[in-house]
Amino acid sequence: MDITSRTVFIAGATSGIGLELARRFAAAGSTVVVGGRRAGLLEEIAAEGFATVQIDVTDPVSVERARDALGRTHPDLDTVVTMSGVGIPEDLRDPAHFGAARETIETNLLGTIRVIDAFTPHLIARGAGTIVTVSSGIAFLPFPLMPTYAASKAAVHAYSEALRAQLAGTGVEVAELVPPAVATTPEQSKLNPRALGLGAFATEVMQLLKAEPTPHEILVQGVLMHRWAEREGTYADLVAQRSQALATLPGRR
Repeated sequence: MDITSRTVFIAGATSGIGLELARRFAAAGSTVVVGGRRAGLLEEIAAEGFATVQIDVTDPVSVERARDALGRTHPDLDTVVTMSGVGIPEDLRDPAHFGAARETIETNLLGTIRVIDAFTPHLIARGAGTIVTVSSGIAFLPFPLMPTYAASKAAVHAYSEALRAQLAGTGVEVAELVPPAVATTPEQSKLNPRALGLGAFATEVMQLLKAEPTPHEILVQGVLMHRWAEREGTYADLVAQRSQALATLPGRR
């Protein structure tokens, strides 16, 4: 992908990985529109020089409004990144977890599909473009503390594969970004010393995106242990290791 001359919309880019990638695309020479729910954060990001649009991926009307606004202001849009997501710990022994499960699916999976559906006709009409979905290393190596998060990201992976097959021949490519644990704040670095630093992660991602052709999966070195755990025969041991986090649930200590 030529990252120097794109018109990129990133849904869910008011913080963390999304905002860092927005800055990297802009620094490379692309035009970037940052989408998010919180008006205050969007105002701060606009002060950096970004175009912004309000979008709540759990609200079909909000997604349609964002699509229509971008159609007016950025008719040359050629890259859509579905970054919006939530990760919530759940205790599956307690049926009260269902609310968290529903929120997770609504945002991570259905929100991704809503954004893709909103912009796919435009990209097909252009005859060229890129959709970047965002799954997770947890899609391939579950983190038992966040079961529905893992399920939602595994679904995003499967959906990305099907979308790529269905869009074959249209000129629209599909790339799946697969992040490992990424520390987006100093506090997160302290909580998870193994997490990849945000800057290092973004640098590696942008380098991978520049490849021609664009890889089907954007896999930084830090996520390979997740992606290929079954193939390497490390899956069971790693899931058992990650299950130790269940001790943080109330009543499990």
